[in-house]
Amino acid sequence: MLHINQIYINGEFVTPHGSELFELFNPATETVIGEVRLADEEDTLRAIAAAKAAFPAWSQTTREERIVVLERMYLAVQAREADLLEALVTEYGAPSVRAHWMASWPAQTIRCAIDALKQFSFEEQVGRAKVVMTPVGVAGLITPWNSDAGFICNKLATAMASGCTAVIKPSEMSAWQTQIVTEALHAAHIPAGVFNIVTGRGDVVGETINHHPDIAKISFTGSTAVGKHIVESGARTLKRVTLELGGKSPTVILDDVDVKVAVHRALEAGFMNSGQACIAGTRILVPASRQAEFEQAFIEAMTGFTTGDPRDSKTVIGPMVSQKQWLRVQGYIQLGQQEGARILVGGEGRVAGQQKGWYVKPTIFTDVNNQMRIAREEIFGPVLVLIPYRDEAQALTIANDTEYGLNAMVLSGSRERGEALALRIESGRVMVNTLENEPLAPFGGMKQSGLGREMGKWGMQAYLEPKTLVVG
Repeated sequence: MLHINQIYINGEFVTPHGSELFELFNPATETVIGEVRLADEEDTLRAIAAAKAAFPAWSQTTREERIVVLERMYLAVQAREADLLEALVTEYGAPSVRAHWMASWPAQTIRCAIDALKQFSFEEQVGRAKVVMTPVGVAGLITPWNSDAGFICNKLATAMASGCTAVIKPSEMSAWQTQIVTEALHAAHIPAGVFNIVTGRGDVVGETINHHPDIAKISFTGSTAVGKHIVESGARTLKRVTLELGGKSPTVILDDVDVKVAVHRALEAGFMNSGQACIAGTRILVPASRQAEFEQAFIEAMTGFTTGDPRDSKTVIGPMVSQKQWLRVQGYIQLGQQEGARILVGGEGRVAGQQKGWYVKPTIFTDVNNQMRIAREEIFGPVLVLIPYRDEAQALTIANDTEYGLNAMVLSGSRERGEALALRIESGRVMVNTLENEPLAPFGGMKQSGLGREMGKWGMQAYLEPKTLVVG
């Protein structure tokens, strides 16, 4: 039984002023595995004050000094990879095959920040003026439960590389992962106050961060609804905001593909992170003239996407993170049937043989049109829809007919044809015939999928303000 009863403020582990206890569950067994004591407004104010006090000194550090600290962070987080792996499987329910990548990703994000910092230009001569990029101040970093450790490390490393200090509000549902990361960061001997981690509820800790005048910038990853609220509340103090929000990503399968290869890749994109991923390709567009052929191919390919025990090496899709999320996904499966879509694979209820655990039957709907709610709303679970299209022009129209624009994928037998279509899709990132990521490229959304960009030099720019010096 885990008892997580400390937060991190000003270089020290401290007992929260808040007294509320929050239970942690193993989603594969539905059993309680621990409890975390949640921070409150008073704790958050202390963390903000510590970050504010540390900002003047940290903002004046050199590039080389920051790299030294970030290198220590990288090694310290990397050393806890095995512990993170265990937490990811037990606390979150990540299948071991994906959990290995998720456990290594936090350290890799720090390495990416180091690489970006090494290449970043903080000064530029523009005519008679010198333009100097200066850190904005204290950053409020709010992270989600579906990749807690990775988001903490990425946001923090980027903020620190830019010269900012930070107050982090991680998801209370991922407190074990947060504890491991916090211990690693503490071991890296980061100057006191440069980072502070306050685990608590969004409507308490998050709201305090949103409204506080000493928070200059917020970087938030989560739902579009909360992102809109952050923009509204942050407007009172004109906070700089980076938002990485929801998605309803299209996967456009063109008629020149190898069907088996394309279908398998489309399922990989759709069931990514057990469907609990903002970039999951949940809208799959297929040629109407070959709909029956593709339907059969999807049915056959599902044999390779096993749902079950996260510790089983054969498992591809694990449980939902909570009962609440399980019920949400069940509701959408019911809704799809009410809307007239036909279940090709899966359906309501528990997975066969799984009496415990918040497992969802991987579900594929067909005979879907793009106006159905299951085609327009983010479900955040292993539920995919097949949408037929007449020709490439209609495929593009359907792909762009969404309020989201975070990620997309085009599958084509021709690289040139795929790239030409990708350039016309309204999305922050479009992948053509691949799921491989380039971590130094900008990541973020168009439309209601967010504001701003993370990763690489673009991520650093989000924590900096240009200052123009004209000297006579």
